[in-house]
Amino acid sequence: MNCLNRSRLLIKSLISRPPSLASAFSSSAVMNGLETHNTNLCIVGSGPAAHTAAIYAARAELNPLLFEGWMANDIAPGGQLTTTTDVENFPGFPDGILGADLTDNFRRQSERFGAKIFTETVTKVDFSSKPFKLFTDSRAVIADAVILATGAVAKRLTFPGSGEGTGGFWNRGISACAVCDGAAPIFRGKPLAVIGGGDSAMEEASFLTKYGSKVSIIHRRDAFRASKIMQQRVFANPKIDVVWNSTVVEAYGDGERGGVLGGLKVKNVVTGDVEDLRVSGLFFAIGHEPATRFLGGAVELDSDGYVVTKAGTTETSVAGVFAAGDVQDKKYRQAVTAAGTGCMAALDAEHYLQEIGSQQGKSD
Repeated sequence: MNCLNRSRLLIKSLISRPPSLASAFSSSAVMNGLETHNTNLCIVGSGPAAHTAAIYAARAELNPLLFEGWMANDIAPGGQLTTTTDVENFPGFPDGILGADLTDNFRRQSERFGAKIFTETVTKVDFSSKPFKLFTDSRAVIADAVILATGAVAKRLTFPGSGEGTGGFWNRGISACAVCDGAAPIFRGKPLAVIGGGDSAMEEASFLTKYGSKVSIIHRRDAFRASKIMQQRVFANPKIDVVWNSTVVEAYGDGERGGVLGGLKVKNVVTGDVEDLRVSGLFFAIGHEPATRFLGGAVELDSDGYVVTKAGTTETSVAGVFAAGDVQDKKYRQAVTAAGTGCMAALDAEHYLQEIGSQQGKSD
């Protein structure tokens, strides 16, 4: 019998040994007005990191509970992928797949292997003692291990034409991820624009020169805050120009290609002049906000609010609490890398549960 199978048998054997690990999985009771659940593993999140973790954990017979949230951070269950149209860079879909369809597939696969999913938002946690406690408005969960996979939301600007639906060009020329969307046919050979002044804006503008005819960086000040080396790369690129001291005040459509972005109204904040900038794509590169406020300092965060994990693992500052996906990754922020860390978190959690199970077995 291999080590993985032995560990799974150990965890299963402990379920029938109260009050040890996972004593009363999936049992529920009403406590202090909240329906209370006990579980081996609770996963918080709804994107590729959360569902990959759920799939691995469920197949390892850890019987995970997953809270996918309800409009958490103003995004539907499924995370940022639900705000995109065609996803062409996730392996296994040579013809691409709609973001919402991909997240639906994640969810069905998690449920197929036995993950229990609640469409509720975790609002508070208590990691000060073990087992851990997590709370929604109607439920409390007592968990031996936790995986945080709540993601990070790309910051967006609001102006006429920037939104979704009628009159807006979000996902019809406006995006917040050049790496995700820049290679789409709608942008190839067309003039493009990036809003921002940091390293992310420099990186996205440089990346977009592979596809666009030219790229304009729109910045509200007269100097970038990006690192010098990133600025030098931008200034040296003949396909990039900079629109200084300016903000976008409106996005409008392309009359010939109905329904897609045709250009921008750009206001110079010094002179007050407003000019047309004809572009077929606009990319926000003004940062991301990790969804960590609900943690209330329960785990270590970096200066930007991302969960700090131990190098080469998904371990956080609290033993038994793991983090995966964009909530701990400020560099790559891709669906496939999030899925990879979701796998890592599930394996790390399984090994952790095996270890504490062994300790409890010795003390019984």
